[in-house]
Amino acid sequence: MRETLAEWRPAVDEAIDDLVPREIDAEYLESFFGEPTYEYDPDGIQRALSDPLWDLLDRGGKRWRAVLFLVFVEGFGEDPAEYLPYACIPEILHNGTIIVDDVEDEAAIRRGEPALHHLYGQDVALNAGNAMYFLPLKILTENPADLPAEQRLAAYEMLMYELNRTHLGQGMDICWHNEHEVRVTPAQYLEMCACKTGCLGRIVARLAAIITDQPPEVEEAVANYAELTAVAFQIGDDILDVENSLGRAGEFGKEFGNDVREGKKTLLVIHAIEESPPDRAQRLQEILEANANTDEEVLEALSIIEEAGSIEDARERALELAAQAREEIDGLDFDAETSRKLREFTQFVIDRDV
Repeated sequence: MRETLAEWRPAVDEAIDDLVPREIDAEYLESFFGEPTYEYDPDGIQRALSDPLWDLLDRGGKRWRAVLFLVFVEGFGEDPAEYLPYACIPEILHNGTIIVDDVEDEAAIRRGEPALHHLYGQDVALNAGNAMYFLPLKILTENPADLPAEQRLAAYEMLMYELNRTHLGQGMDICWHNEHEVRVTPAQYLEMCACKTGCLGRIVARLAAIITDQPPEVEEAVANYAELTAVAFQIGDDILDVENSLGRAGEFGKEFGNDVREGKKTLLVIHAIEESPPDRAQRLQEILEANANTDEEVLEALSIIEEAGSIEDARERALELAAQAREEIDGLDFDAETSRKLREFTQFVIDRDV
């Protein structure tokens, strides 16, 4: 799957550049947004929208949502190159959620550099992030694949449904983050992931199915596959935060243990609270509740999580979800190469090291 990601990433970035160019001018603004009532300010829009977007994109990111969309399209018997503009939809939506998430979480770092609101200001970051929820919808209006009206309507309705559920998940996550008590159940945490992360995965799969005119049962199966895989991906992120932090524990002075510092109620934390001796569970909760932690306190919390077997428990849960995802596509009429890529992807989201 890494080879597939590397193969398609340049083409995805080129398609995003067509949608939101690195260099904004009046001609682009008029062609994309229509003639101004009075006069656009290309330089202002450049600094407020294009610069933050490309700053984030140029830092990395695997573009796996866009690439997975193209894998589905090819598996459905269509030429993925003809649908590249549509691959931008889930990718830009995802990066928009990242910008907004970082503001809401008061995050310091994103992809190894200061979060955008620290560089451009909270107002610019929020506006850019929110704009990225809407910019991709223009692709359906421009209709580069010449879709029939009923397919375009189905795509719009799907996007509205899934994006609304995305905000349900974010709402749960924010609420838990602001609470002191760890009262969340594993099922509630998985539901949050299914909404917040899983819905973006579902958008990938459902959009590919809709624009290639697949029957409802196929759309449902690939949507389930993508949701399960995305939840496994989120759990993998939680595991990486702990494992990488434990690996850097001797490097005080470098920030590590971001989830602990932010007081996040991850699956690992929930498990550790439930399985640790009462005094250790209480200590973990105290560290999570604190407004700020020393490096030593963060390391103490990570050690409690590790000692409780929470890393292994979360990895087992992610592996179960990945297996369920593979079952969803087993009955579909994909060619051998597409099936291989989709099965490999369910492993990639767990085994990656970044």
